[in-house]
Amino acid sequence: MSLFITSLNSGSNGNCYYIGNDTEAVLIDAGISCRETETRMKRLGLSMSIVKAIFVSHEHADHISGIRVLSKKYQLPVYITSSTLSSCGVIIEKHLIRSFDPHKAVSIGRLSVKAFPKFHDASDPHSFIVSGNDINIGIITDVGISCKQVIRYFKKCHAVFLEANYCNDMLAKGTYPYYLKQRISSDHGHLSNDQALELFIKHRSPQLSHLILSHLSKNNNSPALVNSIFKENAGTTRIVVASRYKETPVYCIGQISSPAVKRTFRRSSEQQLSLF
Repeated sequence: MSLFITSLNSGSNGNCYYIGNDTEAVLIDAGISCRETETRMKRLGLSMSIVKAIFVSHEHADHISGIRVLSKKYQLPVYITSSTLSSCGVIIEKHLIRSFDPHKAVSIGRLSVKAFPKFHDASDPHSFIVSGNDINIGIITDVGISCKQVIRYFKKCHAVFLEANYCNDMLAKGTYPYYLKQRISSDHGHLSNDQALELFIKHRSPQLSHLILSHLSKNNNSPALVNSIFKENAGTTRIVVASRYKETPVYCIGQISSPAVKRTFRRSSEQQLSLF
């Protein structure tokens, strides 16, 4: 059984990541509108009918703005900690609210979702590992530092959405006020290109097939720069830079399980490659 992954959007204007097999899927965050989520999934040949849950990393608007409508329309359970729920200001139907504990797996059909705490300027921030059939997909964004937890789970990944938010020089020379530059570069801010690259070089596992660089800053980074830096050190890992404007192709991690799924995956990949 393969896992199929895509970034539906990645950046300060909205974050939403899809991970699934051929019968069930989850969304990690829902920071774009319900309509955009539906539109982008349809373009990729993905169906909302197999999405079974939304997991929320933290309460910032670019991770939660689509949750209320999406969860209500499709009656999707929303896995969110009590602290994040009280901080986010989003009204979720009570019967759809679920909680999770760090390091304890939540079963969604044949998928397993495990959260782990991270450093970020939010009330109770978490990153996630989504697993199925011994394949591990990491969603590690909005991270101030590569702490022990981040390193521990990164080492297990067969594919990972990893933050590469800013270039040190671009941030330092940019127009952001000093306090904001300090916030972004602090241990509770975001990972720089250099920090993400160090994590990748030092701690990637031999089975890491795809690295999707995510949550790039519009003003303090460049997709071309990120792509160049990481491709120089890629080895056998495929490097992808997630867009803040469009979905990525669907990537198949592991063996494709059936001819029908293989055809769907190939069509969506061919259609989307032209976007980048």
